[in-house]
Amino acid sequence: MSDRVLLRGGYVLSMDESLGELPEGDVLIEDGAIAAVEAHADVHDAEVVDVRGHVVMPGFIDTHRHTWQTPFRGVCADWTLEDYFRGIRMSISPHCSAEDVYAGNYVGALEALEAGVTTILDFSHCNNTPAHADAALQGLRDAGIRAMFAYGYYPAPTAEPTFSEHEQRLADARRIRAEELSSDDALVTMGVALTEVGLLPFEQTIAEARSARELGVPSVLHTGCSWGSPVTEGIHELDHHRLLSADQVHVHCNTLDERDLRRLAENDCKVSSSPETEIQMGMGHPVIRRALELGMRPSLSCDVMSSNSGDMFSQMRIGLQFERCMRNDIFNARNRMPDALDLTVRDALRWGTANGAHAMGLEHRVGSLTPGKQADVIVIGGRRLNMTPMADPVGCLVAQANAANVRHVLVAGRFVKRDGELVGVDLDHAINLAQTSSERVLGAITAGGRPLLPPAPEGLADLINTLAAQHLARAWGIEVAA
Repeated sequence: MSDRVLLRGGYVLSMDESLGELPEGDVLIEDGAIAAVEAHADVHDAEVVDVRGHVVMPGFIDTHRHTWQTPFRGVCADWTLEDYFRGIRMSISPHCSAEDVYAGNYVGALEALEAGVTTILDFSHCNNTPAHADAALQGLRDAGIRAMFAYGYYPAPTAEPTFSEHEQRLADARRIRAEELSSDDALVTMGVALTEVGLLPFEQTIAEARSARELGVPSVLHTGCSWGSPVTEGIHELDHHRLLSADQVHVHCNTLDERDLRRLAENDCKVSSSPETEIQMGMGHPVIRRALELGMRPSLSCDVMSSNSGDMFSQMRIGLQFERCMRNDIFNARNRMPDALDLTVRDALRWGTANGAHAMGLEHRVGSLTPGKQADVIVIGGRRLNMTPMADPVGCLVAQANAANVRHVLVAGRFVKRDGELVGVDLDHAINLAQTSSERVLGAITAGGRPLLPPAPEGLADLINTLAAQHLARAWGIEVAA
């Protein structure tokens, strides 16, 4: 088989402004990279894949996914954010072994690939021991996905914590950087995921944020998603300590006022919206349009695999239609109909591809079918009734497609899904891994008739909020050497 692949005759959505769209075009892949995008490539020494009647585009990029939660599908489907924190972060996470984290990351990454998501920012906050972090990383590698492994510093409340001191977590992240993820050009690269601002003494928040700079890696954090609580706020405090930066992804941001959102924009911070989670769990309105109005480039994420769909079709659709509804409300309130829609399906595609690459600092490598970039390519379409005929391919893709319509997926020029099937994957083994993990962890929690989501301890929310307020107040009295 040739090491060159020619995807011939598809509707090419390059997501590169200089190349635009080709109603019928060819994409040549060579040595893992995009070699050419042309109306007709005169190539004779390549494996030709006929993709007529399909859309050819860059792979989707998910800028915030808790992949380790894959074995617990559906658990959070009726939970609020407070339920989620209590049930997942305080109950399920402490019961997860390293093997469970491996199962979640391996199967979850395969799910992403099957749905055409070629890159994920894996917000890995179940690193209860060094072995957990190693297993999470190995799961991503074994699946063959492009990923940023964002080492999570969140201290899960285990009975006998391996990390008894905060500094030990930072040291373990340094170990991963030095021994496992020293290259910034590998398929899996390094990031760090900060503990929610307010949950820790602010000195520790500073230490976490500075660790990203010391390691030379991007960081990601949950921001502005808990109404009536100082937890996940702190933008002013972070700005005061010069801890906001261009290589930082802020997830959600629903509760931020205009000044704090503008602080993010002024510091060139990136924003990730998880529309499906945010609308369900009471976080508030997705921040997509507000970010656009400040000149930011919002990205999208699937978030919690314990509740949400793992495909970007859902996030694009929900995010786009929500923002349309909010704008249309202005007209409806005047007893009028809108005369046009100002956000389009192509805007939504940009949020799920090029903007994601921009947010993760990978724009030079992926996010568009630009010659020279890595060949992370997906082919969508085929003989399925929900996409036949494609009278408007782009409209059909965003408004009607689903993961089952993803025909081919290539990562760095290698087929990981072909003709609708994952390549080289023992599906029965993967399913068994996830099923076994789910049964073990959930069974341990519910043994003896205990509920999976126990009632909240009386006064817990007030205690957390009081401590968070104290932690943020402390930020203004801290002097830290540069």
